[in-house]
Amino acid sequence: MLVQTMNSTDNQIKRELWDFISEWDTIIIHRHVRPDPDAIGSQCGLKELIKATFPEKEVYATGTTVDDLEYLDEMDDVPQDLYEQALVIVTDTANIKRIDGENFKLAKQWVKIDHHPLDDSYGEIEWVNSSASSCCEMIADMWLSFPEDIKMNAKAARLLYAGIVGDTNRFLYDSTSPYTMIVASELMKFPFSHTEVNNQMNVIKPNSGKLMGFALEKFEVSDIGVGHIILTTDLLKSLGLGDSETHSIVPLLGQIEGVKVWAVFVEQSEGAYRCRLRSKGPVINEIASKHGGGGHPLASGTHAKDDKEIGEILEELKRLVLADA
Repeated sequence: MLVQTMNSTDNQIKRELWDFISEWDTIIIHRHVRPDPDAIGSQCGLKELIKATFPEKEVYATGTTVDDLEYLDEMDDVPQDLYEQALVIVTDTANIKRIDGENFKLAKQWVKIDHHPLDDSYGEIEWVNSSASSCCEMIADMWLSFPEDIKMNAKAARLLYAGIVGDTNRFLYDSTSPYTMIVASELMKFPFSHTEVNNQMNVIKPNSGKLMGFALEKFEVSDIGVGHIILTTDLLKSLGLGDSETHSIVPLLGQIEGVKVWAVFVEQSEGAYRCRLRSKGPVINEIASKHGGGGHPLASGTHAKDDKEIGEILEELKRLVLADA
């Protein structure tokens, strides 16, 4: 297979990582809370690669089940005592506090694979590549770097492809590189339906459609291009939706003409707000970090404890846009 891999200087850590994985009989893979397709795709895609290459190993993917992502894969029920002799791999998770579950702390050793800007350092081996479009792209790149040592199959290819599609918003984001397209094309050579994957991601449940209509009507945009909307628990309850089902409106709002940066605030049960920040140019992850979050330069997340902090975040976004003008 003649493919130029992501970064030849990265091959040393990829080699070290795969050799380290090969030494363990029991491997448990975690990812972040409130998973997206890249989290589940990288977690379960890596699981399938390891299983295909080393059929004798016990490999598990664990975490909270998310109903609208069950079309990708299902989580394993992992007994706590398995961790005592296991290697834990954490994918797509920048910091320890966002790892889904607590039992990973019981493992003998950890490995981190992530594409977010470095936040927490953790793990015996830490592979972070913030230039990658997704964690799924990184894992597929590891396969493409050592195709004679790592076995790909259709299930793994489907999962990794789905994660790339999800984190690039169907190849629309700036994080999509020429190499991203090469990786996707290599994965598409395996017998799975990329059309089915794309169609699943396009499915809108009736209640989510109502939320999208509400969001388009109530979304506020300032004269300098800072947009925001606040979704209350009462609103979501009236629509039969939870926090995890609000993600569909985030890219939608960025399609409105004149929007440069935007924020979606989702009220939580305790009264605070989860905040998703997006940008078409100005770098927003420093603002997210200031409020206890983080993420990519153009796609980040954080929290606001009350209406006052929401106001502070919006003012900071306005100053950012003005400075970037």
